[in-house]
Amino acid sequence: MEIINFIINNILTQAGITLALIALLGLILQKKSFGNCLSGAFKTLLGFMVLSAGSAIIVGSLTYFGKIFTEGFGLRGIIPSIEAINGQAMNELGLGSQIAFTFLAIFIVNIILARITKWKYIFLTGQALLWMATMCTAFGYFAGFRGFTLVIIGGIIGGIFAVAMPAIAQPIIRKITGSNDIALGHFCTIGYLVEAGVAKLVGNSKDSVEEIKLPKQFEFLQDTYLSVMVVMVPLYIITALFAGPAFCQDLSGTTNYLVFTFLQAIQFVVGVYVLLSGVRLILGEIVPAFRGIAMKLVPNAIPALDCPVLFPYSPNAVILGFITTTIGTIIAMFILPVFGLAMILPGMLTNFFAGGTAGIFGNAVGGKRGAIIGGIVHGFFITLLPALLVGIFDSLGFVNATATDVDTIAAALLYAWIIIPLMGAGQ
Repeated sequence: MEIINFIINNILTQAGITLALIALLGLILQKKSFGNCLSGAFKTLLGFMVLSAGSAIIVGSLTYFGKIFTEGFGLRGIIPSIEAINGQAMNELGLGSQIAFTFLAIFIVNIILARITKWKYIFLTGQALLWMATMCTAFGYFAGFRGFTLVIIGGIIGGIFAVAMPAIAQPIIRKITGSNDIALGHFCTIGYLVEAGVAKLVGNSKDSVEEIKLPKQFEFLQDTYLSVMVVMVPLYIITALFAGPAFCQDLSGTTNYLVFTFLQAIQFVVGVYVLLSGVRLILGEIVPAFRGIAMKLVPNAIPALDCPVLFPYSPNAVILGFITTTIGTIIAMFILPVFGLAMILPGMLTNFFAGGTAGIFGNAVGGKRGAIIGGIVHGFFITLLPALLVGIFDSLGFVNATATDVDTIAAALLYAWIIIPLMGAGQ
């Protein structure tokens, strides 16, 4: 039991190690040489660690931006955090082992469904599976399930989401990437499809944001990183001016607050550069290695990977999606309380990663216009669902808490609106 817990909590939840082991298995199944197997596994791990380093740089920069944004515009409300819910479920409810076993059950159900159905997607984003396991376990507990039943039901529901979400998104992923080699393994997919639906109605896919023609003196903006810098630096500086020197100086230490803010904006660009480098390294290794899995274990299997793998395909749409999603979350933040729902503060990390990915979806099916209008709707939607969840969490003892990833919220609402009433449970 301790060994199983160790493997689940220390290996399977580490996405980099999981990807490296899957790459190793794929190469072994292809009967590659020892050197090739070792090289492929370690390059996959290296690529993921580079991607994680880029994400960490972006997270640090956006954490600072979130603080000055909240202060500068006087925002007060609930910040969605699945991490906080995970902590409460493990520490206050004592569900740590159950969450770990549900995580494993989700992965096993995913593989079984990929094997026996036409949905051949293996969900490989470890942290996303952990958040799904957390939500299924917590809500299953309040539905009255315990022990083996709690784990199995959570595994079935989570496993269905793990194979269905990549399958539903795949037609658009093929349009974005131009191939069927990878799928999207990110539990914000319902939100992406909402943006894509709106974009298709209002936009034109031929008018892509990636093909904007710039005057000669602005052609330097066709460089992805320079264009990101031109957007982010003014955004950071203006927000810092609203927050004021006193507040910002406390965060910047001995460095002048405007200089510090400028450097934080540049750090964001650095993070994007590092992240995209990691993505390229991962894709160069995991896709060929995955052919071994496809040939032996799950015929025609497709790896479903985390959302940053899409960023190199449409970098301008990522930034447009971030900005428009943020606008949509701000609009929703003020409108939803009018209808008696909680005020949900914009989460800059979600707005960047989920908003950026949604922007790619919107641009792929609706071009610039679709990405802009669809992005605003996406921002509203990903604020509405956490607001709906607040009251449910309050009734379960999680005060002022809610989650972010909309697919995990959909799973929670499935429990809250259907399973718990059927079981006659829930406090």
